[in-house]
Amino acid sequence: MQMPQKGAFSIMFDFYSIALKRNFNAKMKYGQQRYDFDEGIMTFMAPGQVFGIEVEPEETLRHSGWMLLLHPDFLWHTPLAKIIKQYEYFSYAVHEALFLSDKEEQTIISIFKNIEQEYRSNIDKFSQNIIIAQIELLLTYSERFYQRQFITRKIAHHQVLDKLESLLTDYFDSDAPMAKGAPTVQFVADSLHVSPGYLSGLLKTLTGQSTQQHIHDRLIARAKEQLSTTNMTVSEIAYALGFEHPQSFSKLFKTKTNLSPLDFRHSFN
Repeated sequence: MQMPQKGAFSIMFDFYSIALKRNFNAKMKYGQQRYDFDEGIMTFMAPGQVFGIEVEPEETLRHSGWMLLLHPDFLWHTPLAKIIKQYEYFSYAVHEALFLSDKEEQTIISIFKNIEQEYRSNIDKFSQNIIIAQIELLLTYSERFYQRQFITRKIAHHQVLDKLESLLTDYFDSDAPMAKGAPTVQFVADSLHVSPGYLSGLLKTLTGQSTQQHIHDRLIARAKEQLSTTNMTVSEIAYALGFEHPQSFSKLFKTKTNLSPLDFRHSFN
C-alpha cells in the first residue's frame, strides 16, 4: 500500500482493517477525534470510516508491522458477517489503540501468519472456512486483550475515574443541568474522549458500576445535599438537576434510596 510520506492526508478503506504497527512516527485522527496511538499498537477500522495521518514536515513516515484488510463480501453467508459488527473496537467512538505485551503480540502475529499461509496456499473448499476461523480467533483474542487492558493500565484508568468525578462535579456546580438536562452517558464519554461502551466496561472493572450508575449516584448525592441543607422544593431541585418532570426525579430518588424526596427531607426533622 503506497501512502504519502509527508504532510497530512486522509484515507478511507472499503475493507475492515486490523493492523499491528511498529515504528510508527505519525499522529492519527479517526473520524473527528485524535486516536491515542502512542502506547497501543493495534487498531481496528470498519469499511467506509475515514482516518487521517499527520506527519511532521521534517519527518518521513515510517511504519512496519502487519495489516489485514478484509472485504465484507468475503464474510457473506458466514456467522462472522453479523458478529463482526458487535465488536466495539470497530467504531469511530473508540480512541484508544490496543496495547500488547510481548507474549500477546506473538500470539497475534502467529494468527496473522496462519492467515497469510492459508491465503498463499492452493485454494480449495476449506480455504474460506479456515481463514474465517483464524479471523474469529484474532477478534476473540483482541477482545480478551482489551478487557485485560482495563486492568493492567490501572493508573491511566484511575485517572479517567478522577476526571469523571471532576467532570460531574463541575457539571452539577454549573447551570448546565437546567440548560441541557442531566448529564448523559454519551456526553460523559465524549468529554473523556472514549466510547460509551469502553467507559462503562472500564468503570465496571474498577468499581463494579456502569457509567449510568455513576451519574445517578452523583445526582442522588447532590439531591440529598439540597434536600437536607436548603428550602428548595422537590420540583425546584428536580429542575436544578436537569429533570424535565419532577415525577421522574422522585421515581429515581425512591428507586435509589427507598424513600421519596419528601420522606428523606422529613427524616432530618
